[in-house]
This record gives sequence, structure tokens and C-alpha cells, in this order.
Amino acid sequence: MELIDYANVEVRQDEQIVLRGVNLRINPGEMVYLLGRVGCGKSTLMKTFYAELPIADGQATFLGYDMRTIQRSQIPYLRRKIGVVFQDFQLLTDRNVEDNLMFVLTATGWKDKHVMKNHIMDVLEQVGMADKAYKMPYQLSGGEQQRVVIARALLNTPEVILADEPTGNLDPETGREIMELLYSICKAGMTVIMSTHNPLWPELYPGRKLLFQSGQVNEGA
Repeated sequence: MELIDYANVEVRQDEQIVLRGVNLRINPGEMVYLLGRVGCGKSTLMKTFYAELPIADGQATFLGYDMRTIQRSQIPYLRRKIGVVFQDFQLLTDRNVEDNLMFVLTATGWKDKHVMKNHIMDVLEQVGMADKAYKMPYQLSGGEQQRVVIARALLNTPEVILADEPTGNLDPETGREIMELLYSICKAGMTVIMSTHNPLWPELYPGRKLLFQSGQVNEGA
């Protein structure tokens, strides 16, 4: 079964049509790049995946939910199946790395503090940050903060990772390290959908390319 099945979808923002005629199917385990200039609709499409923006027209299912008819009460359950990696990190600056991740687990219904702590250390180990659990965000480099964000995205074992320009604020070498990490996560079986305007990444880390131009989304070569 497809994780995502969009047919003739139209997306509007502030009453303006941003994307039209979107036909898209994404299967489990794919590495998918959303490619195009800033402002071409990549982030807009991503926002429809986690119900931040409604679908204006067409048919759209995501992780088994009908995105045209999804109820507000269903949205938290949808979002627990998604890990989101933001360009600007969005870590809580008043608490350390472990407490940032503890906050997410508490908010999504985990109860046992011992189990939570062990799980946090396992996920930090996965992203190479186990020795930074007690650091504050301001004590970390940009690349280290983004690794923590990826750890946060992995906490609830999502079915898909949505990465919105995850290397946009990083220098090229650090960006490449983050790409290595995301690519390894995909190779382990998780779907990764990543927006970027850097054409280098799909060449170095092959995946499916979706090209955004003039309000349309087309398969790339």
C-alpha cells in the first residue's frame, strides 16, 4: 500500500493556488527529493502531509488518512506517525538535549521515566549524539543541533521522515554529514521525503526526484 496517494490535488494558501494537478504516489522505503527554487511550493506540499494546510481539491490519502475529510481530533494521531526535521531546528532553548526529547515523549503519552530515558539514549546513539545528552542547544554546533532534531523525529518510530531543507542553514561539509545520516535512515527501511534546492544531494545520495515549477509537480529523470 502506498504511504501517499495524491490524485489531481490542488493546494491553496491565502486563497492563492500554489499547486495544481498534483499526482503523486510514494511507497514505503523510498528516498524522495522535492526539488525547486525557494517559494515554488515544496514546503506547501509538505504542510498538507501533516495537515497544516488543507487540500483544496482532488483526492489525497496519507498514511491511511483521507486528507480531504480528516477530522481535527485525528490529526495528532496522524502526526505521531510522522517525524519532521525543520531547517531552523526549533529546539527548546531553555532545556538540555535529553529534556528536549523527554518533552516530546511526555507530550505523546509515554509514562515510564526509566523506559523513556533509555529510549532517548538509544535514539541519540543512533544519530551520534549520545555524549551530548546534557548539553544545552546553544552549546551545540548547527550540525549537532540538526542531529538532535533528527533524533527527535525518530522518537516515536515514525513511518515517514519529512525533512524541510534540513541542510539549508549548514555549511557544505556539515550538510553532507546530515545527508549521510538521513540516507542511512532510509536505507534501514524508513521513507524519507526531503525538500531542497541543492541539486547535489540527489546525485550523491540517489533517490526519486520530484521537480516543482510553475505550480506543477513532475517526476525528474
